[in-house]
Amino acid sequence: MPAQELIVDPAEIDFSRIVADLDEIRQYIPQRFAMEQLTAIVLDDVERKICVGYRDLTDQEFWVSGHMPAYPLLPGVIMCEAAAQVLSFHVQKNDLSGVEVVGFGGLDKVKFRGVVRPGDRLMVAIQVTKFRRGRMVVCKFQEFVGTTLVCEGELTGIALPPDIFDYSPAAK
Repeated sequence: MPAQELIVDPAEIDFSRIVADLDEIRQYIPQRFAMEQLTAIVLDDVERKICVGYRDLTDQEFWVSGHMPAYPLLPGVIMCEAAAQVLSFHVQKNDLSGVEVVGFGGLDKVKFRGVVRPGDRLMVAIQVTKFRRGRMVVCKFQEFVGTTLVCEGELTGIALPPDIFDYSPAAK
């Protein structure tokens, strides 16, 4: 992929400059436990509408024992979820949406171009391409292991109802 098509050049990202660690990420997105797909945010540029985060993968991930057990591969759906979480962090931290919770609304043009395995650092870059405050946000995303593009696509985030966390199965 030519450099002009990249959201950011992964070789130029300073992973030692943490913008948000896991504790801060948790202030903006609700996913917990096995569904937390970010280790840190290393770039959050509101002017360029770009955010970059990463996930350090271990051999203790929930999918390792069952997703190609002899050769564990990060499932593509989890790669897409990681992109959605970077987008959600960027939107919520910078109040781009004006809503309490941004949910996963859709995927387009997703291509998987490489493998991601335990021990890899998955870098996720998003760039907001359009949004309607209070309704939706669209971004393109690219994911890398090292400087190798492993996944790309577009995703849509949508405003979720403000009472979404009021649901309790025990109350039913």
